[in-house]
Amino acid sequence: MNTRQLKHFLAVMDLGTLSAAAEHVHLSLPAISRSLSALENALGVPLFDRQGRRLRPTAYADAYVERARRIVFDEKEGARSLSLMRAGELGALSFGMGSSIARSLLGPMMLQLVAESPGLRLSAMVQSSDVLFDALVKERLDFFVGDVRMAAREPDLVAEAAYVSTFGWFARAGHPLAGRKRIGMPELSAYPMVMAGYADQSVMRRIAETYGLSMPLEDHFAMNTDDVGTIHTLVTSSDAIAPSTDIAVISALSAGTMVALDVEPRLDLDMTLGIVRRAGRTLLPAAERAFDIVRAYFADAAQQIAQQRGHGSATKTAAGRRGHPR
Repeated sequence: MNTRQLKHFLAVMDLGTLSAAAEHVHLSLPAISRSLSALENALGVPLFDRQGRRLRPTAYADAYVERARRIVFDEKEGARSLSLMRAGELGALSFGMGSSIARSLLGPMMLQLVAESPGLRLSAMVQSSDVLFDALVKERLDFFVGDVRMAAREPDLVAEAAYVSTFGWFARAGHPLAGRKRIGMPELSAYPMVMAGYADQSVMRRIAETYGLSMPLEDHFAMNTDDVGTIHTLVTSSDAIAPSTDIAVISALSAGTMVALDVEPRLDLDMTLGIVRRAGRTLLPAAERAFDIVRAYFADAAQQIAQQRGHGSATKTAAGRRGHPR
């Protein structure tokens, strides 16, 4: 039995005669008759009592007709769903990203994807890269945006590097340390320090080694949170300072509410961010659109950071000239 035979059966039920049904489905009379006989053989019951060219439905046909309609309908809808999925218009997409990225990317990305594909169902997880890695390996995510080093742990994962994020120390605009040169840890520790709880252990150890701090590093910080929004609030509304990636504070730097501090020694760390997904897994076309949004976000971030650094260098040069008149 196949849906083609069911369509022939429904044509006869709806039109009442074999000839009308044959014309409707573009078959000859012998061909549609053979199709109906094959369907009866497959079901094991007679569907019609034949009276010349007219066919009278049996009780079996009357009992089966609505189910046949549902089967034909489901096949058409299934094909339509697959077509929509190929076009990225329907389906489910689960992904994750780190808190520092999600603050400025997640909302706009989800809105754009849903606007382009109203039938799309999105699920997003905001966590540290190690948690996202575990979720991806267990196939709870289609991909995540975060530290691409995670892909090296698992041969079934592939990564696309998109942005090299650097680290630094940041404070509110107008902070007593803003504009000071070669700030040391004794000067930093005079103010409340905020630790980003999403930082991994390798980053914490590097900070401890760079500034001669004992582990656990959290003991040297007044506050610890994995919510980037809270870190922004703490830093911009007080004299608190925080070590952070440039990507996590890019919006505050652009708005002028935060500034980078000139700390010595420099926090010589970087993190390559990008897209991590499973190798060989077929994704919805909407996933590729999501990747394009992520790539554009990081390209824009790189441009903004470069402009901010250029502006900072120009400001320092101008200040130096003002301090050394000819």
